[in-house]
Amino acid sequence: MTSQDGPVSIDEHLERVRAGLDRVDAATAHAEAARGALLVDVRYAALRERDGLIPGAVVVERNELEWRLDPLGDFRLPEATGHDLRIVVFCNEGYASSLAADSLRRLGLRHATDLVGGFQAWRSAGLPVTSAPAEDRPAGSSG
Repeated sequence: MTSQDGPVSIDEHLERVRAGLDRVDAATAHAEAARGALLVDVRYAALRERDGLIPGAVVVERNELEWRLDPLGDFRLPEATGHDLRIVVFCNEGYASSLAADSLRRLGLRHATDLVGGFQAWRSAGLPVTSAPAEDRPAGSSG
């Protein structure tokens, strides 16, 4: 993707994307989830296995995100109830989730945003974390 002035670095692109998001900190994400916001974990399986999960968050691999959350799509999750849904996407440290939230906004999910600092910020804030269930663990790992 290029701007009118030519190519941009990923850092410039990320800065532009974040300028259009109302990013939230961990405490705010926790409070919004309690009020019905959908927390979406786009981390890959090895990170979920290593660090655990945020209770109540749905796990959606990044490469499936738009298909699973598009309220008009055939492959949407039951939680993808409409374009007014508040969605807080998180990755491990809050970089990929900014790009993911921007992509969701381009689909018309205007209340999509991301968690500043990602899962690591959530855990550092002392918010609830559970271990990954067996079905989320790589084959051959123990419980």
